[in-house]
Amino acid sequence: MSALTGKQGLIVGVANKRSISWAIAQAAAAAGARLALTYPTERLEENVRELAATLDNAIVAPCDVTNDDQIAALASTIEREFGGLDFLVHGAAFAPQAELSEPFVKTTREGFRIALDVSAYSLIGLTRAVAPLMKTRGGGSVLTLTYLGSQRVFTNYNVMGVARLRSKPRCVISPAISGPTISVSTRFRRDRSNARGVGDQGFLRYSRRVRRARAAATQRRNSARSLTRRRSFSAPPRAPSQARL
Repeated sequence: MSALTGKQGLIVGVANKRSISWAIAQAAAAAGARLALTYPTERLEENVRELAATLDNAIVAPCDVTNDDQIAALASTIEREFGGLDFLVHGAAFAPQAELSEPFVKTTREGFRIALDVSAYSLIGLTRAVAPLMKTRGGGSVLTLTYLGSQRVFTNYNVMGVARLRSKPRCVISPAISGPTISVSTRFRRDRSNARGVGDQGFLRYSRRVRRARAAATQRRNSARSLTRRRSFSAPPRAPSQARL
């Protein structure tokens, strides 16, 4: 039996075949999950429907994550089609093109608001909407994505770096839903500079390489410190200085 057999998930953020959310969707579907995918605009609807057609019994629904009514409608659709939800993958991210082509100091107030609304606050809105659906399944999980550009400088990443750093955890968010409450545990891990997807071996391999590199660097530092201590202990005692006459 596959790891996600019998599970039902919602994946937000699929735009095309190169989307990280789509790679996660493929891995989750291969592991046995039945999925719901969303599209934010009519322009992306055709792409998402073509991709969803390659999955087993997936559903597709519109959802502009800046619109609370559409989020509520999405939750109603999932309740009607699935009856409940086991996991949510939040991969939505956006900033107006003008905010990415100008120097960061020219970021507008409205552009900043849009970037944070779509890329960060939408995680809260979506989780609030689907929490009751997870409760009916005895609990659920929420996973969100981040990017290396939130900690290192990338040309023209601009306000998106701020949105990712200040409003998204550096790893998986795993809420345990029990009763009416959601307990969210976040750990900030600098060694996980990319998203960790469900069954996404590429990101897992990257994470392992980073951990090995960090462990090797730590071992080198410890060896250098140990060598310094040995030298200091083995140094011959200094001759007592003679008092001047």
